[in-house]
Order: sequence, then C-alpha cells, then structure tokens
Amino acid sequence: MTTRRLAVWGDPISHSKSPALHGAAIGVLGLDWEYGRRQVDAEGFSAALRGLDDSWHGLSLTMPLKEQAFRAAETHDRHAELTGAVNTLLLGAAPAGFNTDVGGIIDAFAEHEVGDVARARILGAGATAASALVAVAEMGAQRVDIRARRPERATTLRAMGERLGVDVEVNAFDDQVAAVDVTVATLPGGSVLVDAPAFAADGGTLLDVAYSPWPSALAGAWPGEQVISGISMLLHQALRQVRVFVHGHPVDTLDDEAAVLAAMRTALTDQTLS
Repeated sequence: MTTRRLAVWGDPISHSKSPALHGAAIGVLGLDWEYGRRQVDAEGFSAALRGLDDSWHGLSLTMPLKEQAFRAAETHDRHAELTGAVNTLLLGAAPAGFNTDVGGIIDAFAEHEVGDVARARILGAGATAASALVAVAEMGAQRVDIRARRPERATTLRAMGERLGVDVEVNAFDDQVAAVDVTVATLPGGSVLVDAPAFAADGGTLLDVAYSPWPSALAGAWPGEQVISGISMLLHQALRQVRVFVHGHPVDTLDDEAAVLAAMRTALTDQTLS
C-alpha cells in the first residue's frame, strides 16, 4: 500500500510547527502517513498543486495561500464559504476545502472556559480577522468592533457581519474604546499598538493569534489570567485538520482524541522550547 502523503505549504514555511503537530497525531493514530513541509508562494501554488500524484491525501495551507486554496477547492465547508479562505485541502478527484481556523479560535476560548459572548473586538482586518468574526458570531456576539489601520479596507468584514446577523463597526486604532467580553488580535507577531493599555483595560479575555515573539506587546499589557496565546488556536485548528484528513470533515472526534491532543500539545511544547 502506498503511504499517504500530507504537507503544509506556505511562504515562508521553515518556521511552521505543523509537521510536529501532525506527526504526533499520526503516531498516536498508528497511520501509515507522512507529513512534510514545502515552500510555495502564491504564484506557484496552482502549478505545485497540479504536480501532485495520487499518493497525496491532503494539505495544510498557511499564508499567503488560503485564498488560492479556496479557489482550487471544488467544495467548501460553511466556515470556508463564509470567510473565502481555506487552510485545509482534502485532495482527490474533487478537492474539498475547509477552514479550521474558525473552530480553532472557538476551541481555544472554550479551553479557557470562555463561551457565551455579547460584544467582541477584533484587532486587524485581514484574512484571519474574517475567521475571528465568524468565530465570535458563533459564540453569540451581536456587536463586533473591528480595529484597522485603514478602516476603509474592512468593507468585506462589514458585509460578512450582515450575512452573520452581527452589527459590525469599523474604527481606527486610536478611536475611543468601549468595554467588550473578548478581544481577538490578528496582527502579525511583534506589532506594537499605539495604546495597548487602553485596549486591555476593558478588553475582556484576549486571544492573540500571534505566538512569536511571546508575550506580544499587546499580551504584555493585558491582565495575565485573561490572555490566551495563539499557540492554543494553532493546536486546536490542527486537531480539526487531523479530523478532516481522517474522517473527511472536521466535526466527528477521533478515536482516543484525548491522547491525540495530548501528544500534539507535547510536540508543540517541545517545538516552542527548542
């Protein structure tokens, strides 16, 4: 039997922790699979995808390939359809696209006992912000404050809010800050906000999707017990990817999923400390 092949693609990619995460899951599940990494940029994505043979089972996609992967997929799960972004491709005659970032955000909050949300704030207006908007909407948020360096670029998030039945308000970083239940920061690692303490004062629980360097400037200004590192989101979105590769969708749990998650967490910790 041919070994099933999987990999994470992106540009840059050498920093990716996905091979360690998925390798740990594959080991616990006892599968004859291999998981690697490949540097692929947006221009080279289509040719690279066409070059895969039948041994390839799936791909994890990171920046800047999520929109290209969305276009390559013939079917999409609801989260991919809402966000226009695919971070998981299940390959075959009709490639299927999934967005596990949304579930990863929800699971990261749930792991820290944050569930129902009425008001949320999202810092940044890029692709990850779209996943964050869907996530907080599914957690119950009715009002979401989007902060962007250039608010005029957040029109797609306004439209997404209308589809989700959420009141989305777009503001600049230095506009007045109101109290929210949760804050999701989708800014690149190392970003420095004009007034991080102002966002921290009434920002609820912070999930900062960045995890290197850590703590981020924003996390450093937040009350420690209310901060969730992006490592948690990374872990849980990867677990949902494993479900996709095993079951064909991200919903049903894996056999002995607790052991799989523990092994992935250990691998991630070892990677972080190395």
